Amino acid sequence: MLSWALHPKTPELTRRKIAAFWMPLFASWLLMGLEGPFLAAVIARLAGAKFNLAAYGVAFSLAMLFESPIIMMLSAANALVRDRRSYLKLRRFNFALNVTITLAMLMVLLPPVFSWLTQRLIGMPPALARLTRQATFILLPWPAAIGFRRFYQGILIGNGLPRRVAFGTVVRLVSMAATALLLSRFSPLPGASVGAAALSLGVLMEALASRLMVGPLLRRVLNAPGPLGNGDEGLRYRQLAAFYFPLALTSVLALAVHPLMSFFMGKGHLPIESLALLPVINSLVFIFRSVGLSFQEAVIALLGQGSESRLRLRSFAWMLAGASSLLLFAIAFSPAVFLWFRDISGLSVELTALAVLPVRIFAPIPALTVLLAFQRARLVVSKETRPITVATAIEVAIIAGFLLAAVSGTRLTGVTAAALAAMSGRICAVAYLQLKLHAQRRTLILDRGLLGLREDQRAAMRS
Repeated sequence: MLSWALHPKTPELTRRKIAAFWMPLFASWLLMGLEGPFLAAVIARLAGAKFNLAAYGVAFSLAMLFESPIIMMLSAANALVRDRRSYLKLRRFNFALNVTITLAMLMVLLPPVFSWLTQRLIGMPPALARLTRQATFILLPWPAAIGFRRFYQGILIGNGLPRRVAFGTVVRLVSMAATALLLSRFSPLPGASVGAAALSLGVLMEALASRLMVGPLLRRVLNAPGPLGNGDEGLRYRQLAAFYFPLALTSVLALAVHPLMSFFMGKGHLPIESLALLPVINSLVFIFRSVGLSFQEAVIALLGQGSESRLRLRSFAWMLAGASSLLLFAIAFSPAVFLWFRDISGLSVELTALAVLPVRIFAPIPALTVLLAFQRARLVVSKETRPITVATAIEVAIIAGFLLAAVSGTRLTGVTAAALAAMSGRICAVAYLQLKLHAQRRTLILDRGLLGLREDQRAAMRS
């Protein structure tokens, strides 16, 4: 947050200033949210739509799982990069992590490993497994490209330049859309591979654009004085690991939910239909979840600006939570839901009918995402990242337990069970973090009281 550090007397944080900082980040996430429905609509209009949507959904879930250790690099760069030393250390850390996850993804793509994972563990038919492996292989560059672009985007956000992040997302969306349309029209690739190729090229272009846009800013960062004026001390690798690995584990656990759901849906009622529907439903819900996902980085960047910043950001969070879920409720419980799935997404009448109930169950998720983002940002700023991991572990455990019970003991369709499980897990995670923040605040108030008491005692002794 070099720009804030260079101006210690920052103006009072108002709702308008919060909105001005947050809006470009929201625009970026919203554009990414449009990516999923667009690709689902392209795949749904190609041959073998049901199988290709299912293969694309599983391949995307696997790519997201491998991406998960690097996804919090945005928050890390936002919160930690201050000077030359911290930048170089985090860059080396980021590079090592990118290489590791790419090699791990290659290992999983080996035919014996992938066959065991998809056919024996998930129970996919061989033809569907082959489609999934091809799409997953095309997504191989995805995790590392995400790691590099989130590293540079975190630096941009921390230095008050969120609009450049939104511009990078425009580059990604245009590249993705052009690739998808060209491949769907002129290539023999199946729909799942078309979607994977479009995603990979789009994020590679975004990573390149982010690096170019951060170039002039890096010169300022590299010339910034270190903690003691010379950069000799500062961020240590042990401190970096202690800060980052709980965040990475949080992402791993959170994104493991996608293949976990695929596993249970593959063994539940109407498995192929459920696997085909989940990415389409998630794409719609993601548009409204993007409100909260974008808010986390804004809170991390703005929380230190004045004593009233937390209260003003909390008020803004409640406003965003209410608005985002109300909009999804308005779509889910109106004829617009049929228009979206049947006419825009291109689903059949059968799949559209199965999609309505899950999306209605998901309607409160955007509000919960905003609240969770605010809670996580407060913990990141205070350098207490372990409770975030614990909350995510609770969420994943509840989702797994619910899905296991639903698949073995009910006739719910797999996608409906997944929606109920996701809602239950998210409610518990938000409740846990709220309790932790409340306890943290009580401890801080108590410590301040004791400190004040000691100062009074010292003053009495001096007098």
